Amino acid sequence: MKTTRRNFLLSTVGGALAAGANDKLVAAERKLPVLAEADVVVCGGGTAGISAACCAARHGAKVLLLERWPSLGGMATNALVNIWHTSDRKKQVITGFTQEAVDRGGRFVRRMAHYPTRPETHEFDSTGMRVVFHRMLKDAGVRVFCNLTAIESVVENGRMRAVFVDTKTGRKLVRGKIFIDATGDGDVAANAGVPFDFGRASDGAVQGMTMMFRLRGLDAATIKAHSKDAQRVFELMKKLRDDGKYPQFLEMAARSYLTSPRDPVVSYNMCPVAGNPLDEEELTRLSAQAREQVYQYVNLWREQMPGFHGAEVEQMGFALGIRESRRIRGLKTLDAKMVVKAVKQPDAIGHGFWMIDIHDPKGTGHTTWVDQKAEMMPPVGDSYHIPLDICLNNQIPNLAVVGRCISATHEALASVRLQSHCMVMGQGVGTCAALALNAGVDMAKFDVRKLQAQLRKDGVYLENVP
Repeated sequence: MKTTRRNFLLSTVGGALAAGANDKLVAAERKLPVLAEADVVVCGGGTAGISAACCAARHGAKVLLLERWPSLGGMATNALVNIWHTSDRKKQVITGFTQEAVDRGGRFVRRMAHYPTRPETHEFDSTGMRVVFHRMLKDAGVRVFCNLTAIESVVENGRMRAVFVDTKTGRKLVRGKIFIDATGDGDVAANAGVPFDFGRASDGAVQGMTMMFRLRGLDAATIKAHSKDAQRVFELMKKLRDDGKYPQFLEMAARSYLTSPRDPVVSYNMCPVAGNPLDEEELTRLSAQAREQVYQYVNLWREQMPGFHGAEVEQMGFALGIRESRRIRGLKTLDAKMVVKAVKQPDAIGHGFWMIDIHDPKGTGHTTWVDQKAEMMPPVGDSYHIPLDICLNNQIPNLAVVGRCISATHEALASVRLQSHCMVMGQGVGTCAALALNAGVDMAKFDVRKLQAQLRKDGVYLENVP
């Protein structure tokens, strides 16, 4: 295979992709062995990639999934982000593959007592779901390679032909007819030369990241009996932080954890850091910083809060929970108005309902979720449509993106980035890929009404399509 273009030195200026004369280099022809080939190659084994791979395979495509980490699940398992949202605060509107994951999860998934009156509806055991996700892919007939990263995109005549991967025995090719970028950071699409945006308009900063963790050894009865101590410790944390002697933390979460001890399965979501998740050295530093912050919290609690004297960190995320990086420019861009006005779309593949939940890019831990402003969320009992075209692009017709790298503004991404919403995208795009292959057309050319009819047959809640 001849590689005609390989993309290097991609940079962003003012949030947009900038291309100069030296941005692309012609590579010499190289003969590389083919590791594997399939109809659909999914790059990234998080919840978006898993749903895309399973649903494409179930509709007859030969599917291969590449995952860079040793286990499947992405942020859900490796970063301990173990909560799913399925309700518009009146009824469940995310079903389909997401509900199947709930059902297949069995004892590893717990429906919350307030269902369906709040968007957050299910908690799950991240360790157990690693096994469940692998079973789902195996049952669907998906060929899975963990420990492999798609390091470079091969594009010929405007179409994706393959990706390079580095294996223990050298660099090899993975060929496909359709590629789905579920890397979270949009690595495959960006490397293929598809334009992207990065960060908010004002300064290019992306949402803050969080190190999730779990505790054991808490004395629940003692904690509940010392609510006044909880307030004292909380105020001490704030004073030390403001004096520069203690790390930043999400205040609302910290107050809650001091008064209501969590089951060991529930992850603590209060440890923020901020920076560029595409800079490997910076990400390494931020990860180390966050792990130190967790122990700073726990050490203070052990000393100051009754019931926490035996507290120990049982587990931290294998990785930081990353909320935003590249947003690949698509045929359509989801914006804040579409979210808060619950706009319906003719190319809908499912529903979304989460508010514009921005975690401070400066790393204070503050999130707009705390403010609970009505103008930041769809009305109770209503939802917006997640359109197919935010996953497709103008440059490469056989390449789609799913997950948090889709085409959205900084504000809209803060809603649609949730795992359940990403699974909606994965099911829609995976199904579209298989049906388009069967029909002999590109994904953007496939009859969206036929796609929607199939999604409904597959259990997707899809209503009020214009």
